[in-house]
Amino acid sequence: MGRLSASYSRPPAEHRPAPATHLPTCSSCRVSGLESVTGKYGETVEIPCNDGRVVEADVNFVKWKYDIDGKILVKPVNQNATISDDVNYKSRVSIKKDFSLVIRQVTMADQKTFTCMVVKEDIFEYPVQLVIYKLPSQPKITNQTTAMAVGKLTTLAECRTEGANPAANITWFKNKTPLISDGAAIKISRTVDVDKETGLSATTSSLEYTAVKGDINANFTCQIQHIRSANMDSSPLTFTVNYPTEKVILEVVSQGPFKEGDNVTLKCMADGNPPPPSYIFYVKGEKKTVKSNTYTLTNVTRESTGEYKCSLVDSEDMAASVTITVEYLDVVISATGRIFKGLGESFEVTLEVKSSRTTQTSWRKGNMKLDSLSKISTLKYSDSGVYECVVSMAGLKKTQTFELTVQGSPVIKELTKKRGTGTVNKVLTCEAEGFPKPTVQWSVNGTDVVESAYVDGKVINRITIVPKVNLTVSCMVSNSLGSVNKSINVSPLVEDLEIAKQDQKDDYSDQTALAIGIVFGLMVAVLAIALAYWLYMKKFSRQGSWKTGEKEDGSAEESKKLEENQSQKADV
Repeated sequence: MGRLSASYSRPPAEHRPAPATHLPTCSSCRVSGLESVTGKYGETVEIPCNDGRVVEADVNFVKWKYDIDGKILVKPVNQNATISDDVNYKSRVSIKKDFSLVIRQVTMADQKTFTCMVVKEDIFEYPVQLVIYKLPSQPKITNQTTAMAVGKLTTLAECRTEGANPAANITWFKNKTPLISDGAAIKISRTVDVDKETGLSATTSSLEYTAVKGDINANFTCQIQHIRSANMDSSPLTFTVNYPTEKVILEVVSQGPFKEGDNVTLKCMADGNPPPPSYIFYVKGEKKTVKSNTYTLTNVTRESTGEYKCSLVDSEDMAASVTITVEYLDVVISATGRIFKGLGESFEVTLEVKSSRTTQTSWRKGNMKLDSLSKISTLKYSDSGVYECVVSMAGLKKTQTFELTVQGSPVIKELTKKRGTGTVNKVLTCEAEGFPKPTVQWSVNGTDVVESAYVDGKVINRITIVPKVNLTVSCMVSNSLGSVNKSINVSPLVEDLEIAKQDQKDDYSDQTALAIGIVFGLMVAVLAIALAYWLYMKKFSRQGSWKTGEKEDGSAEESKKLEENQSQKADV
């Protein structure tokens, strides 16, 4: 029987058509209301007889027909169906057990009323309207233009879909908003063509549109709408929007700030579309017509600072301008290259700066940052070195350097000797200053000669010797500017030890004498204290004696004398 594709629906009573008057009439016929079945074009459809409620045991036979005279088939009870010779249906129809009519490969010609006639004791007719639908094709864009002018009604494109039933509808959208025809700025026309052979419809919609500047980069689409399918959108359509220039803009493409020697590129732009092919640039009062929208100022100088302008070639009144500032920085320092100065001399540096803006100045000597550098009253060897002056401002920086060399004939700052630790050696040290670097020589041969690094004009040289007799050793220091020497006496280690012992003995004698003196002094002090105590006791004994037989009570004068004696005794 093939795949069935159909839908059956019973419309509301108020929408059901009256019984078909073109069917054969008879006094005993009973005709039900008109039902409808929907089938898809090209597929198989099944049309039910009385909505599938006919029971084979209750009928004599069933007959299917269409329109007035169209006979399709007859199915007697308990017998095979007899199919008519109708060329339209002979090879495409069959009947099911429930007497439903099956039609294969339906076309638009099958969209008609089919009637199921059931013969029992009476005759019943059940008409069914077959409706065929066909989905439309995907939208196809034709006659598309490329550009539209602002304010001018322009046909943008046509949208077409084919092979539909019923006919499809087409709606135009701009940025997903539906366009409504107003007969002026927007005009949408729709035509439907029916194919004479297939009976299917093709729908074509044409869009005329008046652009505005806001339509730049706008997306236009057409949408196919059909009652039996989902909406189908076309690919987005974009159009070039042409409009006249209303404003000119001049901008500086190169990144500033600009300094002397830079190249500066200017770009002139018009807001019209299409843009002008040429522009006029005004450079220091001189007109230069170029076939592009850029112009480059090469190797600018401080004199290049000023206003620049551009305009349209055919309308010089439509122009724009921009101001360019070229920054500059000139630095002149009085000291350059390598400078030689004498030790103790004065040194002064002057700095002259010319610039377009406020500058900052910093000084460095080697890796050390200096607060400033102007005048040094008395030069030292430590002042030698490479000096760097950095002057900077917005976007510009200049560096000036010079090397100062402080030179002088050598001097010996110190010549010393000391005994080597735990040995019989003597270590002599000669400390010298001078520039160029002085050479140190000794008047004796020695071992372990060590010389320090030469820093700030100073060098220290050490030598180890083993003197066997008293020596006078000289340190000789020289450079290209002069020489100097200094001597020191060095004795053997044995003599040093004897001198140390004698010194120790002298120290012991002095300590002994000091101890004897202290003991003698203590003895004298003790004798003095003992003598004073003896005198005191003797005097006390004399004042405390009484005569036997004298009256206990003396005269007043005697009592007073006695009290004075007692008082003197207490003071002692």
